[in-house]
Amino acid sequence: MMLPGIVFLIIFNYIPMVGISIAFQDYNPTKGFFGSEWVGLRYFKFMLELPDTSAVVRNTLIIAGLKIFFGFLIPILFALLLNEVRQAMVKRMVQTMVYFPHFLSWVILGGILIDILSMQGGAVNQILSWFSIDPVFFLGDPQWFRAVLISTDVWKEFGFSTIIYLAALSGINPQLYEAAVIDGANRWKQTLNITIPGILPVAVLMATLSIGGILNAGFDQIFNLYNALVYDTGDIIDTFVYRIGLVDAQYSLATAVGLFKSVVSLILISVSYALAYRFANYRIF
Repeated sequence: MMLPGIVFLIIFNYIPMVGISIAFQDYNPTKGFFGSEWVGLRYFKFMLELPDTSAVVRNTLIIAGLKIFFGFLIPILFALLLNEVRQAMVKRMVQTMVYFPHFLSWVILGGILIDILSMQGGAVNQILSWFSIDPVFFLGDPQWFRAVLISTDVWKEFGFSTIIYLAALSGINPQLYEAAVIDGANRWKQTLNITIPGILPVAVLMATLSIGGILNAGFDQIFNLYNALVYDTGDIIDTFVYRIGLVDAQYSLATAVGLFKSVVSLILISVSYALAYRFANYRIF
C-alpha cells in the first residue's frame, strides 16, 4: 500500500533534488547539470552582497511573523466566542461561513480583492468616500500593502483553524463547568479557569509547529496581489526567487537563494518539532 506513495515521493521530491547543483554552478541550460562550470559558493557570496537580499529576508520575517501571530490568536478568540453560542443551527451556519474562504485559491480571491480594493470603483473606497475620506491605494501603497496581506490571509484561514480549537473545546469534561457553577463561578471565571487551560496544550502545539513556517510568507497570495510599487515592503524570498530565476533567467542565483531558504526552514522545522515534543508532548515518530 505504501509503494505508490514512495514511488511518487522519489520521482517528484528526491530526483528533482539533482537541480540543487545549479546553486554551485555557473549554470548554462544548453550544457545541463553536468556540463556547466562549477563555481562553488560564488552565488551564495553574491547573494549575501546583494542589497535586495536583506530587504526580502526582512519582509519575509515581518509578514510571516505577523501572519503567524494573528493567525494563532484570532482563531482562539473566535472559537471561544463561537463556543458560547447555544443555537446549534446558528453555530453551524457561522462556522460554515467563516471557513469557506479556506477552500478558495488565491487566484480567485486575488481577483476579488483587486476589484474590492481598487481606487476607482472599489467597494472599500466607495464606502470611505461616504465619510469624505480620500481614496486609499491599498495595493500600491507600501504602507498599506502589508496590512492588506496580513488581514486578508487571516480572514481566509482563521475559520478553518478555528475547527481545531472547537475540537479541543469539545474534549473538555462538562463536569468541570457544572462544578464551577456550583461554586458560583460566572462565565468569565469558567473561561479563565477551565476553558483556556483546557485548550492550552493544543494552543502550545499549534504555536510551536508554526515556527517552522516563519520563512513561508505566502507566495500565492503575494504573487497575485503585489506589483513593483510595493517591492520595498511586500517582496519576499519566494517572489524574489521567482523574478530572478524565471523572469531574469539567473538560474544559479535563484537556486542559491532558494537553497538558503530551504536549509534555514529545515532548521526551524526541526526546532519547532523539538519544542512541540518538549512543551506539548507531540512527536511524529
